Amino acid sequence: MAVSAEISRDKLSLDAAKRAAALTFVGNALEFFDFATYAFFATIISRHFFPPGDATSGLIQAFAVFGLGLVARPLGAIVFGRLGDVRGRKLALLISMPLMGVSTLIVGLIPTYQAIGVAAPVLLLACRLAQGFSAGGEVGNAITFLIEWSPPNRRALYSSLHQASSLVGTLVGSLTAAFLTSVLEPTSLQSWGWRIPFIIGGALIAPFGFYLRSKIDETPAFSHLKETHVSKEDIYSTRSTWIMGIKTVGSTAVWVVTFYVFLIYGPIFLTVHGHIDRSASLWINTAGLLTDTIVIIIAAAIADTIGRKPLLIAASLCVLIFSYPLFLMFQNSASLLLIFLGIVFCGALAGVFAGIGPALMAELFPTRLRTTGVSIGFGVSTAIFGGLAPAISESLIKFTGSEIAPSYFAMAAAVVSLGFILSLKETAYEPLK
Repeated sequence: MAVSAEISRDKLSLDAAKRAAALTFVGNALEFFDFATYAFFATIISRHFFPPGDATSGLIQAFAVFGLGLVARPLGAIVFGRLGDVRGRKLALLISMPLMGVSTLIVGLIPTYQAIGVAAPVLLLACRLAQGFSAGGEVGNAITFLIEWSPPNRRALYSSLHQASSLVGTLVGSLTAAFLTSVLEPTSLQSWGWRIPFIIGGALIAPFGFYLRSKIDETPAFSHLKETHVSKEDIYSTRSTWIMGIKTVGSTAVWVVTFYVFLIYGPIFLTVHGHIDRSASLWINTAGLLTDTIVIIIAAAIADTIGRKPLLIAASLCVLIFSYPLFLMFQNSASLLLIFLGIVFCGALAGVFAGIGPALMAELFPTRLRTTGVSIGFGVSTAIFGGLAPAISESLIKFTGSEIAPSYFAMAAAVVSLGFILSLKETAYEPLK
């Protein structure tokens, strides 16, 4: 009878973990649909919300606002990370969803620069800052939530669901942009069609995501922590958190740059500098995002078996070696098939990083500081290497005169991350602190 009761408890715990993972997956996907949509309509937004000028300057301004939204992530990481470590992961996740939804809805409703002047870019920036603040708290809490619910031998797989769900949300955003670009006349898309995803995301999707999150229980690790006292080991961990945070920023730089340069900035590069039809570039990018999503799960499952470092080192070397020839092909190739295969390859590389990165980060920190550490570390990495990546890429092209200059940015990030990844010890087979 005792054995039967123990098996029943184990099954109940596994069922609860699967339910928590599933609901977190859906809620996170909905939130990142809202956040990522901006990038896919950046060229249109640049015309509506900034003073008339040359197209490149407008595009840089639009991407600068995109980047500033991600620069707000560290502040959100501090606030929501601390909230998650003190009051619980669930509460932080519940608060972030309405904030994201409201700011997304407002983006879809802001009048243009021609209608209200400088107030238009100011309101746009305020909304992107609110979105970035929300996303900054979302990441650390969601990753922590998933890894603390996961079985010990499936931590990479469970925590990878955060990135997979983020990609699903981004993928739906890309699909939506591609669909609207294909079915609407250019004038309709320019005047009002681009607003549709923002209004749907803010008014309909965000409330549904909030409802789903309200049905999730708090993690067992946090519940247990609240019942215990802080030990000397925890105090030591507080001091060492700064070192772990720096390692988090450095080791994730190549992950963030690979995603934002190739899969967020990529469609714009293909349209503006590769002279590819906008609709075609969005559909090609959608294939890259789909590949990214699939590889995330595969890479995570492999990392739970062979460890975190081997795949991360291999993927970083690929970014270092192939970034230059990829951008050369994107600029000069007349073959849509080759460009398609190149973007799919980039999606696979991004998938390796995203499948393993969440577990790598979360395993560095103790339970008492995990949400804060992951939130701030990844928030800073995203702000520095990701948020400004499109603006940096476009600026490099303008100032160097070379349309393959963004490849240097990706290669530099790979060099930085390789050094940090090699310095980390393998954490796949150790229990959570």
